[in-house]
Amino acid sequence: MNVIFGVAFFILGSLAVYVFQRKRFAKMTEEDFVCEVVQKAFAREKLSDHNEHNLVKALLKSDAFIKDLSLTAKFKGMIVGYILFTKVKVGDETLLALAPLAVLPKFQKKGIGKSLVEKGHAVAKKLGYKGVVVLGHPEYYTKLGYLPASKWGIKAPFEVADENFMAIELVPGALTGVSGVVEYAKEFGL
Repeated sequence: MNVIFGVAFFILGSLAVYVFQRKRFAKMTEEDFVCEVVQKAFAREKLSDHNEHNLVKALLKSDAFIKDLSLTAKFKGMIVGYILFTKVKVGDETLLALAPLAVLPKFQKKGIGKSLVEKGHAVAKKLGYKGVVVLGHPEYYTKLGYLPASKWGIKAPFEVADENFMAIELVPGALTGVSGVVEYAKEFGL
């Protein structure tokens, strides 16, 4: 008799969780799913303040936001990766900042991040942007063509190791003559 009650309790409990989750997901917007992906992607990152998802929420409403440069990667209809490029100023030039690039942990190391970066670069180039800056792991971003931003005289507005603050030209020679301190959108809190 106790076994029957235990099984019934388990089934009813599982059903309640399923219904609750279904209602929760039905109310979520794409922005909610994106922020969840970003939060999960950075959860184990040691060099993170674990606030990237809140930065995304703020940037999506900012003047620096460019709808065409907010890209998702999906698997079976589920968002598994996200990348955002926003406007920054360097001297008189408007460039882009890549922040963040996020892929759910179980989908990492499958080329999703690389695909998002390449797609973002292609769209940015088509929109007429000259270059992109990123603060990140040099082991990863140098494989995608990024070099220390100091090569062009582009500097971060904060202290950071030279190899971690990088840039890429979207058109060869496009960053020649571009130099100065990057002015991020105020949402970055710098």
